[in-house]
Amino acid sequence: MLKWWFRIPFWKRVAGGFVFGALAGWLMGPAAEIWLQPLGTLYVNLIRMIAVPLVFFAVVNAVSALHGQRSVAALGGRTFGWFAITAMLAVGVGLAMAFLFDPGVGVELAPPPDYTPREVPTPVQVLLDVVPTNPFAALAEGRILQVIFFAGLLGFALVKLGGRTAGLRDLVGQASEAMIQVTRFVLEVTPIGTFGLIAGLVGAYGFGKLLPLGNFVLALYLGCALHIVFVYGGLLLAHGLSPLKFFRGAAPGMQVAFVSSSSFAALPAALRSVTHNLGVNRDYAAFAVPLGASIKMDGCGAIYPSLAAVFAAQYYGIELSFAQYVVILLASVLGSFGTAGVPGTAVVMATVVLSAAGLPLEVLGILLAIDRILDMMRTMTNVTGQMLVPVLVARETGLLDRAVYDAPLSDIGLGEATEGTGARD
Repeated sequence: MLKWWFRIPFWKRVAGGFVFGALAGWLMGPAAEIWLQPLGTLYVNLIRMIAVPLVFFAVVNAVSALHGQRSVAALGGRTFGWFAITAMLAVGVGLAMAFLFDPGVGVELAPPPDYTPREVPTPVQVLLDVVPTNPFAALAEGRILQVIFFAGLLGFALVKLGGRTAGLRDLVGQASEAMIQVTRFVLEVTPIGTFGLIAGLVGAYGFGKLLPLGNFVLALYLGCALHIVFVYGGLLLAHGLSPLKFFRGAAPGMQVAFVSSSSFAALPAALRSVTHNLGVNRDYAAFAVPLGASIKMDGCGAIYPSLAAVFAAQYYGIELSFAQYVVILLASVLGSFGTAGVPGTAVVMATVVLSAAGLPLEVLGILLAIDRILDMMRTMTNVTGQMLVPVLVARETGLLDRAVYDAPLSDIGLGEATEGTGARD
């Protein structure tokens, strides 16, 4: 009965949901937030439902398998290194966009009276928070960094015990496969979720309400687009990989990230894209992609804070010194590793950077009015980087299946769970 629906390529279904959602939001106005937004909320809840068990079983299974292949420390070191390099490049892109667009010039809006900056954890507290006092509570509350830590520790324990836990290792592997299948089912709801999320957004804000901050929106969107196309594309070319094939393969994760504005919500689609479409070793991907979803934030942690810092300086008429620019760079790169797991990552990161550079925090209250619009592009940039780094590291370490990466794809995304899509396993 629904075969015609599955014959439509997945990306076209998602794009259709976006277009029709924007049209419905425009026609219905605020009523769209009441009647259509719940469709998007349901979709995001489904994604969040599968994120924690997917990560838990995938990491336990991955650590066990990686131990017999190569050093986890070596792979982790390369992964962290590329996280830092791409973050520094992202800060440079953000500052360049700020110089080009002057986003704070001419803005005459007052911050909301109830705005208060978020509390930023200290580096020591961040390190302490990685270790869960109660792993079951961490699983229940969706604390991904703590889940990764406990899952990794459990994986090492299974390896250390050897043959005595062979049955349990097999069971974990089967549970991981089961969660991948559940993920495929849930991702089929993406077009409907996209429709509801976009309809609610357009209905709540309209198309013309936020024009005074248009320069900031344009600067962020253009900066993120340039970073994705030229920085990520350039790194792929330097590794002998086709950027076009990467972006086609990464499309499902990028789409879910854009409409959901959540790296964790996009995690299942990103993990699926990296392994199924881009050919990254499944065990390494199960380690690197969830780690990236926790600490790799080029959009929220680098481009946005650097833009916000220049916006604040221009809004208050402050001349930034060379030393302040250096502080902005260091605070963006180092701070993103420590605050990415905190709710409201972009606001927290901007708070860190503005505080480090000695700039007023009150300006962030102005940007909150357009934060939902900004967050869509920021998150898509985050998730694209979270998929890029595993591809680069896999290429460097022989964990990339070039036959899968280079193979032509008639449809990107969901594999055998999607009847008639043409995707492959």
